[in-house]
Amino acid sequence: MNVNRIRAKIFNMVSTGVIDEPINRLYDGLSIVALALNLFAAFAITFDYMEEHYKGLLLAIEAVTTAFFAIDYILRLITANELFPKDSEAVAIRKYVLSFTGIIDLLSFLPYYLPFFFPAGGTAFRMFRVARILRLFRINSYYDQLNVITEVLNSKKQQLLASGFIILILMMAASLCMYSVEHDAQPNVFENAFSGIWWATSTLLTVGYGDIYPVTIPGKILGILISFLGVGMVAIPTGIISAGFVEQYQKLKTAGQYAEEENIHFIRVRLSENDKWTGKKITEIGIPKDVMIVAIHRKKETIIPRGTMVLEKGDVVVMCAEKIKDIQPIDLKEITINEGHSWNGKAIRDLDMSRQSYIYMIRRKGKAIIPRGSIVIKAGDMVLIYEKHDRADLA
Repeated sequence: MNVNRIRAKIFNMVSTGVIDEPINRLYDGLSIVALALNLFAAFAITFDYMEEHYKGLLLAIEAVTTAFFAIDYILRLITANELFPKDSEAVAIRKYVLSFTGIIDLLSFLPYYLPFFFPAGGTAFRMFRVARILRLFRINSYYDQLNVITEVLNSKKQQLLASGFIILILMMAASLCMYSVEHDAQPNVFENAFSGIWWATSTLLTVGYGDIYPVTIPGKILGILISFLGVGMVAIPTGIISAGFVEQYQKLKTAGQYAEEENIHFIRVRLSENDKWTGKKITEIGIPKDVMIVAIHRKKETIIPRGTMVLEKGDVVVMCAEKIKDIQPIDLKEITINEGHSWNGKAIRDLDMSRQSYIYMIRRKGKAIIPRGSIVIKAGDMVLIYEKHDRADLA
């Protein structure tokens, strides 16, 4: 195998959620186990009993799993060009290193080794090891429910930033007001306008530590008012996130119900110069009566079609059709072949496929190829497959 194919296979292996081959599933399992063991060791060693009896084992677990994280990072650097295929190798590596996941991957192992070179900063480096917990976000690739959290925070980020800004202003205002009424009574506690920030934070965010509190009657009245205000302020981001979850799940539910009740299928077709539809009116192309053209994308415009509209080269025709329930079920699939795919370089007749699966088209560099047994599949091909199921199998 050439270097590109090996790199593509490594990329498939380290990419979370790519489970088309046993080695990829094994690597995903090892990644989860390594992270779980690493976090377990980090927490367990903080207990006196565990440190006294199992310190050597816990340190060994941390060393092995951290080495695994380091190897994983190196593999991702090597395959960065597969993650950003349109960029040069240097640019792709830079994009990965500076990305959020790249920084987390780096911090998951680098602070462990830095004390060997800079012993004086050992305590500070150990704090950065907490970043490896963020590797848990890779589990998002397995569970769509966890992806909802990311989508909600991303969709509501403007509202959350605005609410955080309001809370910051109120904290500063509360600190200044409390300083004004309490400074004379407690000059050592409320030394300046910013000394009340801790009190304002614990009060507005309803933490209530009680280590700093007002002693004057105006200060107590002001503290009561600010405490009530704090309850409302904390409720703002909570309400935003709660509303975001409701909206997101409602979208998923609505989309699922619509797909189930209406049974509408949509397809897109891009017209080339030699297509039979190019240059013809919509009324002249002769589509089946159960199929409807719902939109046409032309350059940067979306056009609602009329029967007299002439189709042009480059148009993307969006069509819909009602699903017919009485016919035998057929699943259609598109598989993009990359360098590391097991089908790359093999003839169709040599593929290990189910008898119920058929390749009905291969798209190569924008051209459609009718499959024959002697055709060799290459990297970059899009293979279109349909699988026929018996209704007895679906019962």
